[in-house]
Amino acid sequence: MPSISQLYKLNCPRTGCAALSDGTLFFGTGFGARGTAVGELCFNTSMTGYEEIMTDPSYAGQIVTFTFPHIGIVGTNAEDEESSTPVAAGMITKCIPGKASSWRADENLSSWLAKRNQLGVGGLDTRRLTRAIRRQGAPHVAIAYDPEGRFDPDELVESAKSFGGLTGADLASDVTVKKPYGWQGSVWNWPGGFAKAQTSKFNVAAVDYGVKRNILRCLSSLGCDVRVFPANARSDSILAMDPDGLFLSNGPGDPAATGKFAVPMIRHILDQTDIPIFGICLGHQMLALALGARTVKMSHGHHGANHPVLDIEAKKVEITSMNHGFAVDTRTLPKGVSETHVSLFDGSNCGLRVDSRDVFSVQYHPEASPGPQDSRYQFSRFVEAMGARRRSKQDRQDSQ
Repeated sequence: MPSISQLYKLNCPRTGCAALSDGTLFFGTGFGARGTAVGELCFNTSMTGYEEIMTDPSYAGQIVTFTFPHIGIVGTNAEDEESSTPVAAGMITKCIPGKASSWRADENLSSWLAKRNQLGVGGLDTRRLTRAIRRQGAPHVAIAYDPEGRFDPDELVESAKSFGGLTGADLASDVTVKKPYGWQGSVWNWPGGFAKAQTSKFNVAAVDYGVKRNILRCLSSLGCDVRVFPANARSDSILAMDPDGLFLSNGPGDPAATGKFAVPMIRHILDQTDIPIFGICLGHQMLALALGARTVKMSHGHHGANHPVLDIEAKKVEITSMNHGFAVDTRTLPKGVSETHVSLFDGSNCGLRVDSRDVFSVQYHPEASPGPQDSRYQFSRFVEAMGARRRSKQDRQDSQ
């Protein structure tokens, strides 16, 4: 009797290929759009949220290997998208996405990808790929889908080798909004879906380095009137709205590259105002750079919805959602800046705060889309800080 892998090869045509930069080839079945894509290969351990992952701007320049086998099973729908278009370069799966099985589904994953000119390769040994990524670091990869199975393996390997990588790449400029806009809309709740935003209490300037929609929803749900600014926004344009707080968003690429134009703005606001500042992921790294720390490239990064993080001050463990390939070097944190969270996987930095001010950030994703909601309180912390500042300001005015 033939093995499962032999049966797969007999019944599934080789219409997809993944070629690593070291020459390793994987053949499977393509889906989505026809063509090729090149990027840095990472693996994601989330069991849900593949649509959110593919539309997360933080994945620009990356091809995602999903370790959970049943990707595509619940299809896709517009409510779950984290940006207007898919951003990840492509995807690799164990199983070939088939018919959607969910009452919320608008269409299946393959057709959704095809309409957005994205491709995937299914039927690959994702465990083997994951081991390769962990062993050698995030490699460069080229993937291809051709219904006739016409591939040039040597050409694909060369494409993977010639990929420039993420180090030194400012990708935030590619995914950021082009001009400021206001955000309205609250988080999704069962069974009604998205609710209307609460009455606004605070004006928040959000810098878009690749912001996820659910971050904006979380802020809006807590009474924030959010105005989103481009990644290259100047401090004077942000301060002109007289914000109660500044939010620094997630995003893709090398933080040191984005920091060349983003850090001066953050430093100016740190020096000239006392408003609370809150950063997530790339925003966390931007804040660290503005405070004088440095960032480093990780071997294969953290990507998934099951990452344990220790809150050092509260002495509790949170299960978090993560997506980053760079990290803040804890050894370079300056005096007056404290490390607040660390990864229990590898001890890397996952949070910081300025000791004397309401300025803080986290490496993980408290908006958790996809993922757990253990750290959603970080948004409330930001809102409480803005409220405390407003009350203090009013008290000073009343005493004069």
